[in-house]
Amino acid sequence: MEIIRRKLLGLSGLAVVIPPITNVKLAQAAPKLTQILRNDLEAQDRVVQETVASVVEFPPGTAAPWHIHPGAQELLFVIEGNLVVEIEGKGGSLLKTGEASIIPAEFVHLARNDSTTTIGRALVVHSRAAKDKPLMVVVKK
Repeated sequence: MEIIRRKLLGLSGLAVVIPPITNVKLAQAAPKLTQILRNDLEAQDRVVQETVASVVEFPPGTAAPWHIHPGAQELLFVIEGNLVVEIEGKGGSLLKTGEASIIPAEFVHLARNDSTTTIGRALVVHSRAAKDKPLMVVVKK
């Protein structure tokens, strides 16, 4: 577990910034989320109470809706394909296989697969300070 934690922390700063993409036609399908870990953290003085790890599959042309994670930071690591992570008002970042990005808590954002032929798959890790808040709130579609 320590090796995985170090690798995720080491990859957390990688991102390539590109101008925002507009007028993207998105398919009706939705990304598929499979939660693979949810556990309270130990020996962290309860600053971070819980970590939730999930694998998200983005079929070609799909996107998560605009949303926020109240009190939860998000680390997105691309396992397969390319994904665009866009933070409202700050533009988008193209993440290729093996690249990662951190989205701070309380920032409205989305992730999308602009490919028309290739699936995108990502490991998404949320670290949150308050388990009593919802993990995700959709703000607009």
